[in-house]
Amino acid sequence: MSSELDTDAINTWCPGCGNFGILRGVKEALGELIDNGYKKENIVISTGIGCHAKIFDYLDLNGFYGLHGRVPPLLYGIKLANPELTVIGFAGDGDILNEGISHLIHNAKRNLDATMLIHNNKVYALTTGQFTPTSPKGFKGKSTPKGSPEEPINPIHLLLGSKATFIARCYPGERKHFKKTLKQAINHKGFSVIEILQPCVAFYNTWKHYSEHITKLEQQNYDPTDKKLAWKKADYENDQIPIGIFYQEKKPTYTENLNQPNKTNNKKTKVDKTLQKMI
Repeated sequence: MSSELDTDAINTWCPGCGNFGILRGVKEALGELIDNGYKKENIVISTGIGCHAKIFDYLDLNGFYGLHGRVPPLLYGIKLANPELTVIGFAGDGDILNEGISHLIHNAKRNLDATMLIHNNKVYALTTGQFTPTSPKGFKGKSTPKGSPEEPINPIHLLLGSKATFIARCYPGERKHFKKTLKQAINHKGFSVIEILQPCVAFYNTWKHYSEHITKLEQQNYDPTDKKLAWKKADYENDQIPIGIFYQEKKPTYTENLNQPNKTNNKKTKVDKTLQKMI
C-alpha cells in the first residue's frame, strides 16, 4: 500500500540525507493505517519552507504547501473545517521553532487533534548552513563563524510546558521505531508531536553521533505519564539521547471542547421557559 503514496517527482535531497528515512517511515506508517481502515482521501498534509518541505512533493496525498512557520495554523483551519480529516504537518526546526513557535505553542495548549513532525537537523540547510533555534551553543556556520553564543531550544521541553498531550522523539536511523511511534501519534486523540533527529550530511552530519548515543525509552521501564521524568530525560546535556514517547495523557480535544453544551445558555433557556409559563 505504501507504493500508492509514491509520486512522479524527482527526489532532490542530498544522498545520505536523514529525510529519506523519514519519508520511508511515513509511507510505511500511513500505508499500514490505510490498510487498517484509514481513508487515504481523508489524510491531509501540510508543510512549511525548507528541505523538509520537499516531502510534500513525494507523497501522493491531499495537502497545502504553506509558508515558513505557518503549518500549525493551516492544520488548525483544516481541522476546524472538517474534524473528520486526519491532519499531519511537517516542519523544520528553523521553520517551526522560529517564525512558527507561537503557532506551535497555541496548537499544543488547544490540544488540536493533529500530528506535527519536526525535522530537527539543527541547521538551516536549504540556505546552506546558518544556525537555527536548536543549534548547539558554539555551533559554527556561515552566520556564526566563531560559534553560536546562544543556548538551544529543546522542543520536548517547550512542548511539555505548552501542554501537548503526546510528545515523542525519533531518529530516521531507527526507521521501524519511527514507523511505530508515528502510528501511535496519529491514533492519539489530541495534539501529537514528534521531534525527529534528522542528520544533515551537507552542513551538520550527526549520523555517527546519534548512532553511538541513541537509546530507547521503552527499554528502560519508562513511565510516559511522569512529566518531571520526561523533562529530565529530554535534556540535550545527557550522555545518552533517548528516543520514544516522552509524555502522553488523555484530555478532550479542541473540537470536543467546542461542541460541549454551553451551561450559561442552558440556564437562560430554563429561565425563558419559566417566564413563558408565567405569561
